[in-house]
Amino acid sequence: MRHSTTPSILLRLLGFFLFCSALAEVQAGNSRGFNRLLEAVVRIDVRETSFADGAQRFVSGIGSGVIISEDGLILTNAHVASPLAVEISVTLASLERVNAKLVGWDHWTDLAVIRVDLADLRRRKLKFSYAEFGESTRLTPGEPVYAVGTPYGLTRTVTRGIISNNNRPFEDPRGIRGYEVGMFNNWLQTDAAINPGNSGGPLVTEDGKVIGINSRAYIGADNLGFAIPASIAQRVSTALVKQGAITRSYLGIVPGVLQDLERFYSLASNTGMLVNSVDPGSPAARAGLKPGDIVLTLNGQKIDGRFPEQLPPIQNTIADLPVGSSVKLGVKRGALALELTAVSEKLESRVGEEWAFEKWGLSVRRVSRAYARETQLSDASGVLVIGVQAGYPAALSGIAVGDIIMKVAGEPIGTLAHLKEHYQHYVDTPAPVLIEAQRNRRIALYVFKP
Repeated sequence: MRHSTTPSILLRLLGFFLFCSALAEVQAGNSRGFNRLLEAVVRIDVRETSFADGAQRFVSGIGSGVIISEDGLILTNAHVASPLAVEISVTLASLERVNAKLVGWDHWTDLAVIRVDLADLRRRKLKFSYAEFGESTRLTPGEPVYAVGTPYGLTRTVTRGIISNNNRPFEDPRGIRGYEVGMFNNWLQTDAAINPGNSGGPLVTEDGKVIGINSRAYIGADNLGFAIPASIAQRVSTALVKQGAITRSYLGIVPGVLQDLERFYSLASNTGMLVNSVDPGSPAARAGLKPGDIVLTLNGQKIDGRFPEQLPPIQNTIADLPVGSSVKLGVKRGALALELTAVSEKLESRVGEEWAFEKWGLSVRRVSRAYARETQLSDASGVLVIGVQAGYPAALSGIAVGDIIMKVAGEPIGTLAHLKEHYQHYVDTPAPVLIEAQRNRRIALYVFKP
């Protein structure tokens, strides 16, 4: 018995040593991957224009980013690097600082791509690493993850946590300076600490693979952070590099969840999407869709909007349709079965272009179609007052934030460019100018005096 047992013990010992060796090799590989990831994470300093309080000002901010390609592309948040940026600089892992430029921006997913100045890198003989994406679609709650970034300016900070939820709906209609966020994707929820400055940094696995881009934390709560999944970030960043922006379709359907409502509509479970409301004047409204309708099919494909997690993918399906395409909607309205056809429009944000007229002490924003529909304006003409500066002609006239300037000197203001022309005339030949503005659906007159 002793002789027969000895080989068995030796085999077990050999197996144990081989297991330990393999484990050490995996851990070493994970360590190398994580270290390479750390070298790809950057600090981003941004100086951008702000049109607030009736004047043009410059504000500074700090965020994080991760290099994703050998040609210096960096993925970050849209609220870190925006088209308003006049100066972007990046601090590499080597602590060297280089300039960067915006490549593309998409506030709907809170993602932006910038690129470092490669000529400057070559001249200074600076090197960098770039990160690799992981499979965010395979994540499950409880998996350990790390948030890497620059919280409060503390560069290359790592916090540890888990995936708290791998499919969290988190729509924020006015999340970025009034811009809409989160309509078309679900998010990764994590308890890894995310603080101001972490925005745009990667959420990574133990082997250093990027599975998300950190975006925000839930204000007033503990350990509730949210990241854009890598599956979304990869697709969006690729499109931004090619086009600079993403064109989406719009129908004007505001969906609602059907959970616990099926019996009121005589529906089987997991069938259809509730129409919570329809934007006035939208393609869906023109097609005849009404609040309370149930959309059963979209271009012949059955849809299921029973739970909140199912609504962003449905909205993304609509957004991915070609602009100007006919969309067939199979609809249940009471006992009636209808087929409606809507023609999609280009999706537009509620936030239009902004500008400041400093001699007036006035800052304004172009009225977009989305804003006009939201506030039930007759059309998208005019400009919205977003700031007035005390002691300047605009403030002294009595005009206020929220007013919509419709006419100047008796001429309709169809675009922001029209108002710029009138302002230049005022600058060249100062004289009182009559402003007609809408407030609470009533027209009032104001005089800007030099």
